Amino acid sequence: MPSVALRRWQTDGESQLDEIAAAHAAVGGSGRGRRYATREVNHAYAVLLTSQFQRFCRDLHTEAVEHIVAHVAPPPVRSVLRTRLLEAGKLDQGNPNPSNLGSDFGRLGFNFWTSVRSSHARSGTSQTLLDDLTTWRNAIAHQDFAGAPLTPLPPLQLRHVERWRSACRSLAKQFDAVVRDQVAALVGRTPW
Repeated sequence: MPSVALRRWQTDGESQLDEIAAAHAAVGGSGRGRRYATREVNHAYAVLLTSQFQRFCRDLHTEAVEHIVAHVAPPPVRSVLRTRLLEAGKLDQGNPNPSNLGSDFGRLGFNFWTSVRSSHARSGTSQTLLDDLTTWRNAIAHQDFAGAPLTPLPPLQLRHVERWRSACRSLAKQFDAVVRDQVAALVGRTPW
């Protein structure tokens, strides 16, 4: 069974992303050809994708922490441990880029990206795509396209955002599995 965080990503998150994909089709149509009115929709789609993925990652981290602290005694130590594992989280302040994810999930006592990469052969490509997505998100949010090392080069197209969405789907499942395994190793039972 997946974590609550993954189920929420696969239902609420995907539903909101489907809505903006439908808006894209309503504005630009679904047939072949150049789309002139869709640039801002593509930008909004990329920003929404980043925010939904960030929520998933924060939720997964918090869910893992709650499972870990539930197995700590005495109860006053639980509060201290919860605070230390959650305080100043990078995902509370910054994007869900590989560095921030590694920092927050690394607090759970393992090398997060080493575990993710060893869980699936294509996770390195997905990690690169996630980095590209967050770089684009920052360029869009700060309206600084000239100063950012954007991949792909502008203009952002629907196919790019859809590729990032696919990478996020894949990473969400991988994250769920590696965090589950780490929590199980720490507490001696599978949390989800």
